[in-house]
Amino acid sequence: MAQVSKIRYFHWRGVNQAGKKVSGITLGFQERDVRTMLGEQMIQVKKIKRHKPSTLSKLKNQLKPADVTAITRQLATMIASGVPVVQALKMMANSHNKAEGRAILAQVTTQIEAGASLSRALKTSSPLFDNFYCDLVLTGEQTGHLPEVFDRIATYREKNESTRKKVIKAMIYPSMVTLTSIGVTIMMLVFVIPQFASIFSNFGAELPWFTQQVIKASDFMLGYGIYLAIGLLAFLLFFIFRYQRSRRFKLAIHRLNLKLPIVGNVLLKATVARFSRTLATTFSAGIPLLSGLQSAGKTAGNKFIEQAIEEAHSSTAAGMPLHIALRQSDVFPELMLQMTMIGEESGSLDDMLNKIAALYEDDVDNTVDNLGKILEPLIILFLGGMIGGLLVAMYMPIFKLMSVMG
Repeated sequence: MAQVSKIRYFHWRGVNQAGKKVSGITLGFQERDVRTMLGEQMIQVKKIKRHKPSTLSKLKNQLKPADVTAITRQLATMIASGVPVVQALKMMANSHNKAEGRAILAQVTTQIEAGASLSRALKTSSPLFDNFYCDLVLTGEQTGHLPEVFDRIATYREKNESTRKKVIKAMIYPSMVTLTSIGVTIMMLVFVIPQFASIFSNFGAELPWFTQQVIKASDFMLGYGIYLAIGLLAFLLFFIFRYQRSRRFKLAIHRLNLKLPIVGNVLLKATVARFSRTLATTFSAGIPLLSGLQSAGKTAGNKFIEQAIEEAHSSTAAGMPLHIALRQSDVFPELMLQMTMIGEESGSLDDMLNKIAALYEDDVDNTVDNLGKILEPLIILFLGGMIGGLLVAMYMPIFKLMSVMG
């Protein structure tokens, strides 16, 4: 596996073409890269040293997956227009709005000019250009269809990012409602209920059972709330530790995610769309089906489905048709399996996989757009049960007292 170079910050001082003293911070892989970049700007470097950047600076200049997608789309457009690869990379390096992007593109350009292939230069410059990305670029170089391959990669990444954002949007809404409800409930138990409890203590009458339980819950929160918070924090840290260290635990969580009401169905369809889009992209680029299955499994985004794809890969390698191998996992939807079978039998598997991806992406879009209508009755019941229950518990003694006085 190619070693990925580590990008560094360099603080420099020098003199520009007009003889004026200038200074700044530039990102680069090595000091000579920074000197070369500054030399192209007609800056004579007097002093240069490594610099430890601030967190804000790192975040501001850090290259993200969306930036890689934009770079890919630009490369596809420029190369298809007849611009040489090296010239296209130089133009993008000079105009990119993030320092890390400029440094990575400059590094890729330098390696290509030194005789390296584009796929190798990308792989050694940043982990954002993963094996799937670089394998497709290598295929484009070998077949002479580099513009088409970059266009496929850009389309693939754009579709995936769009689906990912919609899935996040689908999960934010119920999560925010749940957290808000829990927060309001805790505030009522800590601040509001004790006020009512002090008033009720002056009545000298027996309180309804429901009111007594709510007051006990309030007393528990006041007396042991800090310990409860520490316990929840400890559980969260333990959960994160187990999730990061235990493959079996992560597998169980990812499997559970697919079984969640409403959201689980969205996650499953989004994962199937991503898998189908990845496999279609690799297959249409000329990469063998078995290699494409490996890439599709790694980009699935769900460990449970990734394991199912690995098992399907083993079965397919043994000679089993893809749709039967996928069916054995008992994970993938029946419609997807039927369309895969038609694609295999008709010899148009890549087209059919693209149709599967488009179908499930549209399904995810519709579900997310209508999520408010789907969850609204559940949210009303949830909020009514928690907040309304507390209010009823507090007003029951007052209503009882009023009826006695009446």
